[in-house]
Amino acid sequence: MRLVDTNCCNACWLPVQGICFLLIACLFSPAFAAASDRSDSISYKINCHRCETNIKLTGKLDDPQWQLAQRVEVAYEVTPGENTPSPQKTFVRTMYNSEYVYFGFDCRDTTISSIRAHITDRDKMYDDDWVMVILDTYGDYQRSYEFVVNPYGIQGDLLRTSNNEDDSFDAVWESKSAIDDSGWTAEMAIPLKSMRFPAIPEQNWVVDFLRNYPRASRVQISWTPISRDNPCLPCQGGHIEGVRDVQSTTSVDLLPYVVGQESGQLQDGSDPTSHFDNGDVKGRVGIGARYAPSPDLAVEGTINPDFSQVESDATQISVNSNYALFYPEKRPFFLLGADMFQNQTQTFYTRSINNPLAAARVIGKSGSLSFAYLGASDRNTPYIVPGEESSDAVATDISSFSNAVRARYDFGKENYLGGTIITRNATDAHNYVGGVDWNYKFWENYYFQGEMFYSDTKELNDTSILSDTRQLGSTGNNAAFNGEQYSGGSTMLTLLRNARDISFSVEYLDRAPTFQAQDGFVTNNDTRELFLQESYSFYTNNGFLDMWQIFMNNGLHYNYDGIRKEKWALPGLYFQLKSQTNINLIYFLVNDELYQGIEFYKINRGEITINSRPSKLLTLSFDGTFGKFIKRVDSADIGTGHTISAEATVRPTSQLVLDLTYSRSRLSSVATGDLFYDGYIMRGTAIYDFTAALFLRLIVQYDEFSGETDIYPLLSYKLNPYTIFYAGSTFSDNDFGQVYGMRETSRQFFLKLQYLIRS
Repeated sequence: MRLVDTNCCNACWLPVQGICFLLIACLFSPAFAAASDRSDSISYKINCHRCETNIKLTGKLDDPQWQLAQRVEVAYEVTPGENTPSPQKTFVRTMYNSEYVYFGFDCRDTTISSIRAHITDRDKMYDDDWVMVILDTYGDYQRSYEFVVNPYGIQGDLLRTSNNEDDSFDAVWESKSAIDDSGWTAEMAIPLKSMRFPAIPEQNWVVDFLRNYPRASRVQISWTPISRDNPCLPCQGGHIEGVRDVQSTTSVDLLPYVVGQESGQLQDGSDPTSHFDNGDVKGRVGIGARYAPSPDLAVEGTINPDFSQVESDATQISVNSNYALFYPEKRPFFLLGADMFQNQTQTFYTRSINNPLAAARVIGKSGSLSFAYLGASDRNTPYIVPGEESSDAVATDISSFSNAVRARYDFGKENYLGGTIITRNATDAHNYVGGVDWNYKFWENYYFQGEMFYSDTKELNDTSILSDTRQLGSTGNNAAFNGEQYSGGSTMLTLLRNARDISFSVEYLDRAPTFQAQDGFVTNNDTRELFLQESYSFYTNNGFLDMWQIFMNNGLHYNYDGIRKEKWALPGLYFQLKSQTNINLIYFLVNDELYQGIEFYKINRGEITINSRPSKLLTLSFDGTFGKFIKRVDSADIGTGHTISAEATVRPTSQLVLDLTYSRSRLSSVATGDLFYDGYIMRGTAIYDFTAALFLRLIVQYDEFSGETDIYPLLSYKLNPYTIFYAGSTFSDNDFGQVYGMRETSRQFFLKLQYLIRS
């Protein structure tokens, strides 16, 4: 979800001399220097009134205590307008006591029938009308809480770091909303226990209030003016004053759970005549505990956690990929504090901790120093062995123990220096990764970012697990698990300018053939890559077009032997139209690649991406690439074809959502016309939300590549992000052809109850 439109940086291929000239020109151009000499907005202030008792939330702002609070107006349209007067009136009040901080919104609307709002699960309402509080409790512009609520009181919460928003963040808080004749109102009550803030007598919080008003355009309205020449959104917020003597109380959370399940499957999944085994009913119990002696420190542990996923991963097309596929983390234990371990090169990826027996975490902050620790004992350790043109992904039943330690020192606005150590130990094998990373902002639009890591790896000594003799560059080592020991480094350096009109970035990635991050998601190495991206944006905001952009994306790729692997030049256009429609066009003007020892030239193709929400009933998206592709599986060849994905979401009522996705990939030989592959994956989802807490969902998915049909019914009751009840099942059927037809290959029924006990 993008809050205030930031300019994407896309690029063009140039010789090294040209890159250096461009950088010098951009860095020292008087026009650029003058444009970046702007101070942040700190003149907007709101006094937070202390209330005597807790406010009873009704969504209507009818508690008499609200009348004692200062009222401010959210008055600036910042998208698509540029600090122009808001099309609708919006007012905010804020109060606090020893337990909560409260926010009340009064959103006037002259066309009530145009309000877009749905009853849905939390974090599923960002296409609706909504209001948001952006709250930086440390006032250092490093990370901000974002609390969102729509006209039905549906919550969303995110964690903002720099220009990135993480919607996996979940906090326990309360909200109510109400629609009336003049618009809609909303109330938020955020427990102080749900936030981290400094233990000082008087708080200094940076805040902004946003309103999303999606009509012909996705209009966004801010309390403070937002400069498009300043990429730091929190830096331009106002201040909350008057929060005094907030006690740093001790918080203890217990999270017990119980799971019951019964599974069955064919004895031989490839033989439809084999017997279907019905397993026994099994139970599982576990508990998590969290102790927070102050808002600056939290210690958490879990024993026998249930890390199964209720929401299944959507199947990805992998027919022409030699690399492991990435799936986002969805397990709540690993999502809390995940921002501390995130980086651009993905040296830490919590889904590499597969089935832990126990796990522990510590998160804290002392002044400008933040720190975190995560440790887990895994019962079924997965491995990814990266390479130049492919990777090996191996699932095992080997036990291992992983540790991740992180410290970060923040200095100045958005600037930091961090250090990370990640270890994985198995019997007679290990992988140790350590390094530093940083972000330095200078002037107002420029950032110098970097990551430097070094790994030491001692392989497992068991070729029955992995026997691939693929060479790791020219090091003499190979991918097989034959007990080898080696080390290597990984470096990423980035210089970027993010501004209103002209943006660019230069990025260099250097990764040795023997660099591995087994607790990360590093699928390729033996690479030296240079990327140059640049864009120019034009803001029109006329009758049919809000903004358009021209961009270029260029790069060079070499391996460690100095052999050029790839070069590319991708010009493109982006249009932000009315009716909330965005169109992105890219053409692979130059695309030459050396693959499996064969030089492929002029791999030209075009890509089009369209996203549209013309009404509150319908959302559409399409992403298609058409032209030439390299056939990467088995023997390399050049083919012509397409990869497409399309999605349609229909909301016939405020409580019912129907979603259909379709992905297809086809490739045939340029030389002979022979078909290499052709297939699709279709996935349909129907969700009916009885209330904000209770919904019934059905997912049906068909994979033509495997002939498998999956069905996932689920009943969910979610009192808050952690107190949940699930009842569901999974069914998988395979198409075994004309003789046997469809046959059930696996089945599971499950119940789960998890309850948060908070003191």
